[in-house]
Amino acid sequence: MPTIFGVPMQALFGQLLLGLINGSFYAILSLGLAIIFGLLNIINFTHGAQYMMGAFVAWMMLNYAGLGYWWALLLAPIVVGIFGVILERLLISRLYKLDHLYGLLLTFGLALIIQGLFRNEYGVSGLPYAIPSELSGGQRLPFMFLPNYRGWVVVASLVVCIATWLVIEKTKLGAYLRAATENPTLVQAFGVNVPLLLTLTYGFGVALAAFAGVLAAPVYSVNPNMGADIIIVVFAVVVIGGMGSILGSIVTGFTLGLIEGLTKVFYPEASSTVIFVIMVLVLLVKPAGLFGRTA
Repeated sequence: MPTIFGVPMQALFGQLLLGLINGSFYAILSLGLAIIFGLLNIINFTHGAQYMMGAFVAWMMLNYAGLGYWWALLLAPIVVGIFGVILERLLISRLYKLDHLYGLLLTFGLALIIQGLFRNEYGVSGLPYAIPSELSGGQRLPFMFLPNYRGWVVVASLVVCIATWLVIEKTKLGAYLRAATENPTLVQAFGVNVPLLLTLTYGFGVALAAFAGVLAAPVYSVNPNMGADIIIVVFAVVVIGGMGSILGSIVTGFTLGLIEGLTKVFYPEASSTVIFVIMVLVLLVKPAGLFGRTA
């Protein structure tokens, strides 16, 4: 069997695929965080819990309503996004003019409450969620076996991330969103309902987390701790890419997933810390992050 630096090609590409899968979730979750922070200046620590809620809503739709994966992929982000809209209107909107620390503390407390409620109801053991029949099986490539569902996760994440970036950076709606954070009074003078715009922005960021949760449900077990396990890494991704940078979140998420996969091949002991080591190095060299702007 061919090897690269003494590592069998099949093992290397297998770990790269796993890294790309993880990178897909890092990218789409950090994208939601970047949107919420970049446009609303809120550090949304509830993001991991909302990712978990997306997976649980998909599981509930399947087991209680008989709605399969494709319906869940469409409806779960809407359901969780509406929950986010309610949360923003009742609590988070009161913090926009305060220091970032208040938003962080509030959303951290909300995350603990949400996770605790799901843990009390469903326990900590994982609940299975089957891969849809249309995406079962895989492709035998010359150098590895590619499961269809994992390939779908990467493609779906890329499409959603690129489409979101295009909307925010290249459309009139995105221009209104960016302007509303800089000068809300001026934007409101043009007839734009700024509070509604900010509410929908938060809801969209939450919906992205839920979408990632539905994608993750067949890959990982659905459990209340799945958000807590990934959110710290995702925050590191956001910091490395640049707080509030949409493009930075996408590129950094996928890249760090691949780096993490390579580390598991060549130095497995460092695979759980390599992203944080990179974060420290980036902050030492460029505190604003790779794609961030200095104040």
